[in-house]
Amino acid sequence: MLDLKERIEQHIEQISQYTASPGKGTTRLTYSQEDLGTRNYIKQKMKESGLLVREDGFGNIFGKMEGTIENAPSVMIGSHFDSVPHGGSYDGPAGVVAALEVAELFSKNGLKPKYPLEVVALVEEEGARFGGGLMGSRGMVGLLGEDEFKMLKDQNGISTIEAMIDIGLDPSLPKKRDPKTMKAFLELHIEQGPILEEKKIPIGVVEAIVGLTQLEVTVKGQAGHAGTTPMDRRADALVTASKIISQLPDLTREEGEGTVITTGRLNVYPNGANVIPDQVVFSVDIRSGKEENVLNVIEKTKNLLASFTGNGIETAVEQLLYIQPKELHAVVRSLLKEKSDELGIPYCSINSGAGHDAMVLSDFTDVGMLFIPSRAGLSHCPEEWSDSEDIAKAVEIFYETAKTLTEAE
Repeated sequence: MLDLKERIEQHIEQISQYTASPGKGTTRLTYSQEDLGTRNYIKQKMKESGLLVREDGFGNIFGKMEGTIENAPSVMIGSHFDSVPHGGSYDGPAGVVAALEVAELFSKNGLKPKYPLEVVALVEEEGARFGGGLMGSRGMVGLLGEDEFKMLKDQNGISTIEAMIDIGLDPSLPKKRDPKTMKAFLELHIEQGPILEEKKIPIGVVEAIVGLTQLEVTVKGQAGHAGTTPMDRRADALVTASKIISQLPDLTREEGEGTVITTGRLNVYPNGANVIPDQVVFSVDIRSGKEENVLNVIEKTKNLLASFTGNGIETAVEQLLYIQPKELHAVVRSLLKEKSDELGIPYCSINSGAGHDAMVLSDFTDVGMLFIPSRAGLSHCPEEWSDSEDIAKAVEIFYETAKTLTEAE
C-alpha cells in the first residue's frame, strides 16, 4: 500500500509523461493529445475514488462526491492541468493531484459529506494556446461568452471548437455554472518564487493575488527587400517594436510599488531573413498589487505606442485579459491557518505575484489558496520542482479544511 507521499510522486510522474517535448520540460497545450492523455488519467483516478465524473463545454473536468443535503453547493478543490511550452511538472498538476488525494482520503475513510466534495481540473489557465489565460475558470463563471470562445484560434488558425472535437470533446455541453452550486473553492499551487524556500516554511497561506492585464500589441510597417531598400526609406516593424519593448521596463520603474511588466511572446511577419518585417505582434503582461498601478501603466503603454505612429508605422493594442487584485476569503484563510496549527504544520502568510484560477472564482464563491515552496524559486521551466512531502502537508490541511466546510452550514 503506497503512502500519501508515494502516491503523489506517482501521480506527478505519470502526468509528466504527457508532454509534447520529452526531455525538454512539459509542453501540454489545451485540447492537444497530451491534454487528452492527462484528462483520461485524471478521470480514471476520480472514478477510482468513487467520484461521479463529467466535463463541461470547455473541457473542464469535475469529479463529484455527492452530499447528504439535496442540491447543496459543492466544496471544490482543484487547479489546472495545461502548461506553458517547455514548462515544469508541478505548475497546475500539483493542485489537481492534491485534490485527487483529498477525495481519496474522503473515500478511504468512508466519509459522507453533507455538502458535496468536488475535484476540479481546469483547462487553459496559462493561455499558451488560445491566449488571455484563465479560460476554464472564466468560462465556467460566464466571464467568457459562447461567441467569444468560438472565435478564439491558436497560432495555426485552429479554433477552440475544432481542437475540442479533434480529441473527442463535446463543445455543445453546458458551459456556464451557476454560482449557487459553489460553496467554496480551494486551490494548491507552487509558489513560483523564492520566499517559502528561503524562510524554510512548507506552507504559504495566500492572502491576496495581484491584479494583472495582458495586452496584445500590433506594429505594422512596410515589407521590402533587405538588400535594395535604403535605410532612410524603411518602415521596419521589428526595429520599431524593439524600441517600444526596450522602453517598457522604464514605465514600471517609474510606477514603483512592485509593479512589473513583461514581453514574453513576439511574432514577426513575414519572418524571412532577407525581408524587412512588415508586422510584429507581441504580448505585454502588467501586474501589481494595486489596481491603480496597473491602470497607470496601461495608459503609459498606450501613450508610448502612440508616440511611434507615423512615418509608415501604425500601432494598435488590444486588451486580452484584465483582472483586478483580489483578496481571498477571510474566513477560509483563517480556517486554513487553524488546521495548519492543529496539524503542527508551519506556515506563513504570503501574497501571490502570479494569476490563478482562484482569483477568477473569488468573485463568485469563498476561496482559499495554499502555496508550497518552489526550489530556487524557479517555475515555467524544466527545472521547476517542489517536494512531494510539502504537497502531502497541503493535502492534510485541505482534507481537514474540506471536512469542516462540507459539514458547516
